[in-house]
Amino acid sequence: MPESAQAELTRPAATVLFLKRRVRLGLRRSYSSVVRALLMAVCAVGAYYFSEIVLGHQNPLFAATSAIIALGFTRDPRLRRVLEVGLGCTIGIVLGDFLLHLLGSGIWQAALVVFLSVLLARFLDSGAIFTTQLALQSLLVVLLPISAGGPFTRSIDAVVGGCFALILTFLAPRDPRREPKDDLKEVLGELSLVLRECASALSYNDSTTAWHALVRARSQQPLIDAMRQGLRGSVEIATLSPLYRRHRQEVEGMEKLMVHVDYAMRSSRVLARRLASVINNAALSDAGTVHLAEVISETAAAVDELAAALSESTTLASLTHTRDSLADIASRLHPKTLEITRMEGETLVLLFRTLMVDLLEAARMDPADAREQLPEL
Repeated sequence: MPESAQAELTRPAATVLFLKRRVRLGLRRSYSSVVRALLMAVCAVGAYYFSEIVLGHQNPLFAATSAIIALGFTRDPRLRRVLEVGLGCTIGIVLGDFLLHLLGSGIWQAALVVFLSVLLARFLDSGAIFTTQLALQSLLVVLLPISAGGPFTRSIDAVVGGCFALILTFLAPRDPRREPKDDLKEVLGELSLVLRECASALSYNDSTTAWHALVRARSQQPLIDAMRQGLRGSVEIATLSPLYRRHRQEVEGMEKLMVHVDYAMRSSRVLARRLASVINNAALSDAGTVHLAEVISETAAAVDELAAALSESTTLASLTHTRDSLADIASRLHPKTLEITRMEGETLVLLFRTLMVDLLEAARMDPADAREQLPEL
């Protein structure tokens, strides 16, 4: 059968497989979002009726929309989102009302208001929600008639929606420890794979595998940045929620751990990039290659242990064992011990020593003690 005919036969099967995967992932996301969706629905409708019945506002849509924005699925701290919505609405109305009296209403005035609003928002704050709300409110003030309650009615509605979101978040919050633990486990798992690919590159003298490790390590940075942002939200919940205030110290500790894990991933990128150059230049002896591949592989196994110790409810003994394993590896990180003599190989060892210090600090070792585990050069 010709290859083109075979491709035509396999294309429908690939399409069906793709659709099944998308449906499965979509159902999983929907299932995990049931509680959040219920909270958003209750909060949005509650804020709307509060503004309408208690405050007497007509069609207070901004109460509902600001509640949904504040309870959204992003990792940003909710308090920041509420402030961005409220302040963005207020400043946007002030700016729009000022320009309306100064320039009058019209198409070119509306375009100028949006332009100036965006520039002002970017000057005041980098938040995307803040910029959107400020520009939107300025535009609405210029294009739409003022509501019966006055120009700042929408601003009050936005604050009401944000307050409803905050109250619901703190009275029925998610466990602030669960997501950071999952994040730590995921990042450390990727770091372990990076190190295993580096060890494999040495074992098979394959610089391409080292480049693959570098690509993998680089791809994790956006995820790590998002995780660190989410940790700030977890600290916020642990600080303000009466249900989880007792876990504040634990969550803050995980926030510090993520910093060290971030440093370790960055160090692995430098290591993988240098490793590719060392392999291409044949800068390691056979003995040095074997020894270095061995310590990198052992480090990958220790990182897996660290992931289990930090992300699960394990005893202090498991973390101590992981720290001891890392310290034992660190004690061998000397070019002479690894039988490495050329400058390129020695540079590789120095880079690996930096990564090891990051891992020891992630294992909750004091920075000075972590450096003492390394042999003097």
